[in-house]
Amino acid sequence: MAGIAKIRLTEERKAWRKDHPHGFYAKPISNENGTLDIMKWTCGIPGKKGTIWEGGSYPLTIEFSDDYPTQGPICRFPPGFFHPNVYPSGKVCLSILTDDWKPSITVKQILTGIQELLDTPNENSPAQVPAFQVFVQDKKRYMDIVVDQRRKYLM
Repeated sequence: MAGIAKIRLTEERKAWRKDHPHGFYAKPISNENGTLDIMKWTCGIPGKKGTIWEGGSYPLTIEFSDDYPTQGPICRFPPGFFHPNVYPSGKVCLSILTDDWKPSITVKQILTGIQELLDTPNENSPAQVPAFQVFVQDKKRYMDIVVDQRRKYLM
């Protein structure tokens, strides 16, 4: 299956380079020897205009398995990223990556889905207790914490 995954990801990379949303970036990481690791990508997701996330570019890694595209990838923000649907390890909890995964989902759809999740957390799928509690109990404090976090990731 690794061969299928690598072929698909090579095609994804070509498509991304031709057409991707403004402000986003996504590319395979470079190994120490200068070769590309098509199975692990480094990405940046801009905060959506008109939201408390605007102005930030949030780093994310995508790790694809040999079972891709049959199985969805693992997406991670830096450890400790503050968001109700991001585990303390940084792993993103989003249904299109697990239960609702379809092999037709593209890198572009994954990244725009995560951008949407930033501003519209899913209250039914908490992954990080402190962020979830602040989100449901004190929206003003939640917004202040997100704005402080955004300063770390200014574009």
